[in-house]
Amino acid sequence: MKKGFSQWLQKQNPDIVCVQEIRVKEYDITDTLKHIGKFTGIFHYAERPGYSGVAIYSKKTPDSVITGCGIDEIDKEGRFLQAQFGKLTIVSVYAPSGSSSMERLNVKFQFMKSITPKLKLLMKSGSDVVICGDINIAHHKIDLRNWRNNQKNSGFLPQEREWLSYIIEELGFIDVFRKLNKEEGQYTWWSNRGQAWKNNVGWRIDYQLASPSIANHAQSVSIYKQSRFSDHAPLIVNYKYNL
Repeated sequence: MKKGFSQWLQKQNPDIVCVQEIRVKEYDITDTLKHIGKFTGIFHYAERPGYSGVAIYSKKTPDSVITGCGIDEIDKEGRFLQAQFGKLTIVSVYAPSGSSSMERLNVKFQFMKSITPKLKLLMKSGSDVVICGDINIAHHKIDLRNWRNNQKNSGFLPQEREWLSYIIEELGFIDVFRKLNKEEGQYTWWSNRGQAWKNNVGWRIDYQLASPSIANHAQSVSIYKQSRFSDHAPLIVNYKYNL
């Protein structure tokens, strides 16, 4: 917010924005944070202060909101928020990183295993579904600059990539960005170390994974890099869709 997110959001004027790693508790949410111009936020907080958490901002009030996915280990870290807008289901999701320790990597593997049945149900629900957020996995070699040096690091491990392939190839979700953009050098996250941002040494770990019913209506995709709000950049998809 201090780096201009509020102004960007109103200028961008989307229908829906999903935000991850908000790092706040309910008592931190001032009116300025909840209401940004025409947008109103809904939030799922982690139990631990200053950690994780997800949000969805929209101009239209959701018909219903589901806070959490019903899996305690995931929900206590504030990683899944679902909102329904008519036939459209939007999920803001934040997958664990797994890079800090073997314990956290195991938490990430458990997240992947636990969330899969939920994603399968969403795909079978008959809704137009968009899973939007920080998946913390670069799917293919094209999705990170230094893939050779990261084959044994969390974010590009074979198990992680195979899981994402399963979500796409078996469950039927579409990686909307890659559907429209096949170019190299398209990243959404850069380490704060060294000159990663300046030299575009990044990873594409943020996704919109959508059911074919809405993915096939995607008109354009982009990664917003004119301003920098965090170590991630906003991933934008425009759909020809009546909300």
